[in-house]
Parts: sequence; C-alpha cells; structure tokens
Amino acid sequence: MENDSKKRRRELETRIIEKVGEVITAVKNANHVDEVICALHSTASLLFPIDSCLLSGVIDQRYRDRVLSAKVPCANERDDLWQVFYQGPAFSTLARFLLLDVASNWLACFPFSARKHVYDIFFVNGLAAEVAQTLVPCLQQSRSDVIDINAIQSNVERLVILCLLENNGVLQMTREFSVTSMSEDSTDGWPRPTISRVAQLVASVPDKAGLRAPTSLSSHLFFRQLTIQLLSGAEERAITLSDKEASFSISETDGTLLFVGETFCRICRRGSSDVLLREVISRIFRHVQQVLLSNSDADLTELFGSNPGSQVWSKIMGAIKDPYTVERMSELLLHQLASEHVTDVEAYWIIWLLFHQIFYQQTSVRSMFVDKFLLWKVFPVCCLRWILQFAVFGCPPVADPLSKDHETVGLIDTVQRLVAVWSKKEFVQSATMEQQAYLTAAVGLCLEKMSKEELDETTDVLRLILPGFSCRLESPLHLVRKMASAVALTLSKVIDPKNPLYLDDSLTGDIIDWEFGFTTKKNLPNSNFTEETLDDIKISATSMREEKVKCITNAENNKKVSDQDDDNASENSDSSSDSSLQPYDLSDDDDDLKRNFSQLVDVVGALRKSDDADGLERALDVAEKLVRASPDELKHLAGDLVRNLVLVRCSDLAEEGEEESAEEKRQRALVALVVTCPFESLDTLNKLLYSPNVDVSQRIMILDVMTEAAQELADSKTTKPKHQPNALISTISEAQSWFLPSSTGPPGAGAWKEVSGTGTLLNWSNCYERELPSKRGQIKKGKTRRWSLRSANISENHVEWSHNKFPLYAAAFMLPAMQGFDRKRHGVDLLGMDFIVLGKLLHMLGVCIKCASMHPEASALAPALLDMLRSRDVYHHKEAYVRRAVLFAASCVLVAVHPSFVSSALVEGNDELCNGLEWVRSWALHVADSDTDKECYMLAMSCLQLHAEMALQASRALEPAESTFKLKSVGPSSSLSKGMIKIPHSNSEH
Repeated sequence: MENDSKKRRRELETRIIEKVGEVITAVKNANHVDEVICALHSTASLLFPIDSCLLSGVIDQRYRDRVLSAKVPCANERDDLWQVFYQGPAFSTLARFLLLDVASNWLACFPFSARKHVYDIFFVNGLAAEVAQTLVPCLQQSRSDVIDINAIQSNVERLVILCLLENNGVLQMTREFSVTSMSEDSTDGWPRPTISRVAQLVASVPDKAGLRAPTSLSSHLFFRQLTIQLLSGAEERAITLSDKEASFSISETDGTLLFVGETFCRICRRGSSDVLLREVISRIFRHVQQVLLSNSDADLTELFGSNPGSQVWSKIMGAIKDPYTVERMSELLLHQLASEHVTDVEAYWIIWLLFHQIFYQQTSVRSMFVDKFLLWKVFPVCCLRWILQFAVFGCPPVADPLSKDHETVGLIDTVQRLVAVWSKKEFVQSATMEQQAYLTAAVGLCLEKMSKEELDETTDVLRLILPGFSCRLESPLHLVRKMASAVALTLSKVIDPKNPLYLDDSLTGDIIDWEFGFTTKKNLPNSNFTEETLDDIKISATSMREEKVKCITNAENNKKVSDQDDDNASENSDSSSDSSLQPYDLSDDDDDLKRNFSQLVDVVGALRKSDDADGLERALDVAEKLVRASPDELKHLAGDLVRNLVLVRCSDLAEEGEEESAEEKRQRALVALVVTCPFESLDTLNKLLYSPNVDVSQRIMILDVMTEAAQELADSKTTKPKHQPNALISTISEAQSWFLPSSTGPPGAGAWKEVSGTGTLLNWSNCYERELPSKRGQIKKGKTRRWSLRSANISENHVEWSHNKFPLYAAAFMLPAMQGFDRKRHGVDLLGMDFIVLGKLLHMLGVCIKCASMHPEASALAPALLDMLRSRDVYHHKEAYVRRAVLFAASCVLVAVHPSFVSSALVEGNDELCNGLEWVRSWALHVADSDTDKECYMLAMSCLQLHAEMALQASRALEPAESTFKLKSVGPSSSLSKGMIKIPHSNSEH
C-alpha cells in the first residue's frame, strides 16, 4: 500500500512538471496576451476550482472555447495535484517564471479578472510557507537590461501585501506548521531549520522592500500586522494543545510556537520590540482584567494557571530561545506598563503570565530578574516594586501589610547581595546618581518586607550596611546623604518600630519616597556658561551665603555708648541717707560687666577666653562692625584676630538651635578682615589651612571666607578725584585768552570752562560752557539746563570709579593655597579622605581667577592653576565631587584669560599655557564621552564651548600678532609652531 502511494505520487509529480514545462514553452512562443491567459488557465484548472465563465468575457472568441473546454479533475485528484505541485519543484519553477518573465512582458496587459484567476491564484491559494520562500527573495533584484526591474519589484511587493497581509498569509503559516507537525511519523513534517528560514524571510520583508514601496511594507505597519496574525495563530494552537493536555515540554517542539518564537526574535533583533510589545500588552491586559473582574474571591494563581487563554503566553515565551529577545521584551514590558499606569496587581499578573514557567526552568531568566534588573539596570520605582514582588517575594501584592507570605530564603539572599554592592565605596564613587538611587530603593523596599527575626537570621547584612552608611553620610552631596538616611530609617523601623531613626528632616511620616526626585526630567542648563550656571554647580559642602557683606564706612554709627549719664544717679542723694542701713542693689553691676566691646583689643582678649561663653558671644556680635570701621590698630591685630576667630568653637558658646547665627557672625567677621587687611589676614589663613590644629569644618570655613572675600573685593567700588592736568604754559596777563568765547552776556553769568569731548577718538575743536542766571520771574522746577556737549552726569569729570580691587591681592589668595596641596601631613590628606576640602579649594581657586578676569594678573596665575589641575591625582580623582570642581576651575580659567594673551603666548612660544589649554580641551572631551556623572558631563560640555569661544577670539587676535612678529623676526623659523589651538568645526590649527 505504501509503495502504491509513492508510485502514485511520482506519477503526479511527473505529470505536473511536464505540464509546467508546456506552459512555460507556450508563454514564450505566445504572440497575444490571450494565449498566455489560456496557457496559465490550463495549469490553474488542475490545481484550483476555477469558474471558467469568469474568463470568457475578457478574452477573444477564438480562445474562449479552449478555456471553456478545459478538462477539470475531480476534487480528490485536484488535492493530490495541489500537494505535489507546492511541495515539489514544480511551484518554484513556475513561480520564478511568473515573477520574472510574465511580470515584465505580459502582466501589464492582463485584465483584472484574468490576473486574479490565472496569475494571482498561484500565490494566494497556495501553501503559504512555500509562497513566502519564493516571493520574499524576489523583492531584491539585480539590475539587468533584459527584464524590467521596476515592473518586477512592484509586482512582487503587490503580491507580498496580497498574500501575507490582506489574506492573512502569516496566520495560514501558523496553521500549516501545526498540521504538519502533529503527525510524528509523517514524512511531510516541517524541520526546524525550514521554520527558522521562513521566520527570517518574513521578518526581512521591510528591509528588502524598495524605497518607493507601499507604506504597508514599512517596518512599523508590517510588523504590527505580522504580530497580530502571530498572536492569533498562537492562541489557536495553545487552545488545541490544552485540549489535548499537552505538556509544556511537548509544546516547546510544536511547529506553530517555534515559528512564533523565531519570528518574535527576528522582530526584536530588527529594533521593533516596541511594536511587538504594544500588541502583546493590549491583549494580555484585556485578558487579565477579564479574569480579575470575573472572580474576585477565587485563588488567582489556580485560576490563571487553569485558564487556556492564560497558558498561551507562557508557551510563547518558552518558544523564544534568544536571551537578548527575552531581556529586551522584559525591559520594554516594564517601561510600557509604567507608562500605562497599571495597578500593582495587574502588573504582577501580566509578568506572572509571561514569565512564571521560564523563570523556574531557565537559569538565565532568573539571573536576569534577580541580578541584572536589580543591580545593573535602572527602572522606575514602580517597576522595581513589580520585579521584587515577582522575582523575590514570589507572591501577588496583598492589601494587608502585616501578612508574610513571601519566600524568606529568597528575600534574605537578595538583601545580602544588594547590600554587598550598596555598601562599597567604589559604587558610591563611580555609579551614576540614578543607579545609586535605584539600588538604594531596592535595598529599602526589601528591608520594609523583613521582620526582626528574618534580619537576625542574616549574618552579613548589618556588618555590610554600616560602611554604606558612613561613606554616604560623609558625602558632600545632599542627595547621597538622603539615601543613607532613608535606608537607616527603614532599618531602624525593622529593629525597633517604636524608635525610628531620623537623620534627615525631610523624611517625615511612615512612607518614604524612594524615587528621590528622579520621576520628573530635569531641563538641561543653557549652553552659555554664565554666572548663574557657575553658581548652580553645587560643589561646596555648605551653600554660599546669599547676602553680600555691606560695607560700613561710618565708624561713629557702629560704636555703642555704654556709659550712662551720672546726673540722674546723683539726684535725690539726700533722701537716701534714711535708708543707708538697707542692702545695696547690685543687679546693675551685671549690666556693667556685659557692656559691648568698643576696641579690637578687647575683642581679641575675649576670643582667647574660651571658658567665657557670654564674652565670646558679645565679641562675635561687634567684631564685624569694628573691623569695617578700620581703626588704626587693625593691621597690628589682624593676624591674632583671624587666628582666634578661626579657632573659636561656636557650637560650645551658642545655645541650642542658634549655632548657625554664631557661625554666620564669625564668618562675616573673617570676610571683613580679609577685605580690609588682605595681606595680614591671608598670611594667617593660609598657615591655618594646612595646620594639623584645625579640623575639616574649619578648613572648609577658611576656604568659604576666602571665596566670599574675593568676590567682595571684585565687586567693590571706590571713588577718587580725577586727575586734572595743569597747563604747562600760563599767561601773566589777566586778559582773557584769544581762543575763549566772548565774556559778554547777562549780568551774573559765570566764567567759561573747558569741558571734555564726547568720547570720540578725534576732537577737532574745544568745547566750553558757563552757567547763566535765571530770568526774572522764572520758577525753577528742580532741573538744571546745560547748553553743552557733556553728558548729564555732572560728577563724571570729577571722580572715576574703580570696580575691581581683587587683582592686586590675587597672588596672595591663590599661590600659598596651591603650594603643597598634594603633600600628606598629620591630619591633612586632601587627595584622600579630605577630598571635600580639595573640592572646596579648587572651587575657591576658580572663583579667584574668575574675579581677576581679563586682568594681566589672571594671565600670570593661569599657568600655575592649570598645572595644578593637570595633576593626575586631581583630575582623575575617584570622587565626582572633585572632578566637578576641576571642570569648574578649568572653565573659570578659560573665562579669565584674555584672548590677546593666548595669541601672544602662541607667537612667543609659551608652551606652559598652550599645553595647559590643549589639555583642558582633550580632558573635557574625555569626560563628556566616558564620565558616569551627569553634572560632570554638563560641565564638560560647557567647558568645551568656552574653549571654542576662546580659541576663536585668540585666532582673530593672532593675525595682527603674526604680522608684527614677522616684521621683528630675523631667523628663518618661528616659534609659533610650538603652540597649537584647535578650533572646532574647522580643519585648521593655529
């Protein structure tokens, strides 16, 4: 019987191949389109049930009889011929001939009815998998002079849309693979390589389509229709397998699910995961809502597990063998669920339906959820809760927070792994702020689910978590300290719920905000590196004071008179004789002892008495006012006053809650000292900066004082009389000079006075003016009329303003502080544990050189500062806080140095400055490309912009400098080539 069937099949194959050969020959020899239609009809009538009458109206009378008299086989024979035709070489041979020769020569002449019934029918009603393997490769054709490429490509695109999209060819493929794979002994089964090849071809259609292809073949629209058909086919097949009680291992080898999984992998690999997930989420979300609304009291785990519509999703994910696809789909699933604002219960069951089987069967999936999604990726906090709920707690969200139905072993192991990474100092230094906040939230959410008994079972959590607290609480960044405070509060609630530990004032109540402000996207700062941008860097441990110190020049108003008038005390002296035996009232003696100090010597003496808290407080109250009065003894007492103010402990003398007020008074007094006596005060401050007798807070305070003093000196305004040159030749006679206007005029008119010009470069005439008396009966209304060319500001020719006094003291501010910064002393290690002081020092130096902008002193100090910044221990510091300060200081150098000085340095061969500026550019590029800190990236981009502007201005000033240098140069070579400035967006170097 088997031999007869094989013999029968060979006979049919021979018959159909001969028929295909006859058709090809007839078409090649045809001279009219009706001959081609009749030849194709003779083959189509053997394979498909065609109504020949539909063609009788579109062909000529002489060919109509041949069409109507064509022999039609019975239904069984037609089915056998159909199977042999599509599963053998006959279809591929005829299809290639139809797609190339017929399409380029005859198809344009086909009537619509003929094209549909004798041409398209071979592709539309054929075996979808074989049709796809023939059509898709023909989308890309090589250029040839024999055939019309455009006609062929447009026809193939039309057939692909017709077969795969309009007639649901992909859905038909899923059914074909399921039918053929059900029979284990069938010789017609689809092997796995063929299924993978078909999936690859179908997914490659958008890539192979031409530029002028229909929009339905674009990746977005095509993959959307493809996903809809695949999901429909998978649902049909999953229900069939559930009816047959097929196990999950059997469904892994099912042809339909294999095809769906392979196609999903190809779609994700081509970057259309979002299109795929959108259709998946919409279907699974509707299913979850239906189940949750239909049975609210039933066990949801059993309900979802027994529902055939629920099983399809786990089988689809089980059929995906590509780890990248699983990971990519998981990430997009979490992000899209967060954007849809689904509830925690809905999100949990969606994740459970997709991953609950492969999570326990595949180690890579478990590692993805427990390790990669918790330690390496960054998701919204709601996604983090869903991950922990599914992969760590192993239970759906419950309304009762006191219930403990999670897996204790998995929770303890996860907490230990999270805390081991969270507590490392290297993680705090190198990880981005978003990553630190994400891992902190993971640790806190896990600790919230733990009980004190579970915490006692762990051996390493408490030991590991304490270093994490210490390294975060020492950070100068408030957000990092807030993370440590949030975890400490959660841990304290686990250990003793009645005594929570609050380390941050912003943490109030029982609910902790684990998002730490990362839910809203922050706007990037402007590209211009303005003063506001520099102030927003936040590299100081304490914020800069918003109030500027007000200069007080009137010393008489600052002194308080403490002596009381004795006249009232001597009145009625006779009446006191009667009460001479009564005890004296000595309460006013305390008031006499509490008089405010009026001399700086008394202030210095009071500051030295550390045991007299009241005297110290009164000394701090008047210190700034007395210093601003600039008494004669200030220069002699400035050093001692600075030392005593720095060493005084404000926390010991102030009452609780008033420490900030005392600190502000002390700092304002120090700023006043540095402003009024810069050299004497700076000499003492620089000695104390690296002294082992002060702590970190005092060093930070010293640097803050120097920073504020530099800014105040840069913003100061002083007036002085403008120098009026005397005449070199004087006249002996009292007669009016010949060049002055006539003195005639109304009585009371003033003398003529020469006034300055209008500010132009060339003044070809002298200008004079005089005051005229008011006319009789004229009423003055507060305005003075001046008939001259001078400006309205009368005093401008008598005084001149000096806006910046800082450049005179810039070297005293910067050079001693830079000297020996990298030396490790007793209690001082700026490159190590005292990195906060190093960041403050760099910030102070940057502010100082910025205060001397465009002054020759800035150009003289810039090379020394750049040399300090170029130290590898400084610019390559582990702490992002220090790297931000380096970028800030480098940006200030670029702002401060005059472009003309840069150009002259290039001409004269000043390698120190040129190499330093080139280092700033290259290092800023490196930071912008590889630094993990977001603020370092933004500062580096601003630094690059400043460097580009500086290079442009220097190049403009370079041309006249080059010409001057060539006139003075005698040798054949120029030292200009030693320096180099690179201008962005240009191939030239100067």
